[in-house]
Amino acid sequence: MADPSDLLIDRTLVLLRHAKAVPPESMPDLERPLTDRGRADAAAAGRHLVAQGIEADLVLCSPSKRTRETWKQVAEAGVGAGDVWYDKRIYNAGTDELLDVVHEAPAEARTVVVVGHAPGIPWLADELALDGTSPERIELTQKYPTTGLAILHLTCKWADLAANEADLVQYSVPRG
Repeated sequence: MADPSDLLIDRTLVLLRHAKAVPPESMPDLERPLTDRGRADAAAAGRHLVAQGIEADLVLCSPSKRTRETWKQVAEAGVGAGDVWYDKRIYNAGTDELLDVVHEAPAEARTVVVVGHAPGIPWLADELALDGTSPERIELTQKYPTTGLAILHLTCKWADLAANEADLVQYSVPRG
């Protein structure tokens, strides 16, 4: 019998930029909470993901207060998660660092949600997506504001994910 980790199965990767936080001048960056608008937008992102049928097997979240609060609002809006890992490597990560974290996702996870920051999340979405000409792809390369999210489909193993390995299913910016 084949090892399940060797099977190429459909997988979904959601790349979510945190919701709007208080200005950086007001406190240390890691401690910045969401604004009222940010909480409303994060809840809207959660409702959007529920409407898309997204249930996370694994959430990979930066440990910053704003990303943790974003995930909390998304979850309270109805997005379930099998497990949540808070990984300090996601905070201020570039594409390579984010990809390293995703590579560690368990092979049996079908849907992984990454909650992180700009510019890493937008850069990773741009790097992974195959189609460079769709209106959604062009839009995500021009602007990926707070609560921006990309839903990507792939058939490779998480450990093998590389540039141009995913199809951009959707790019949206839910607002509350």
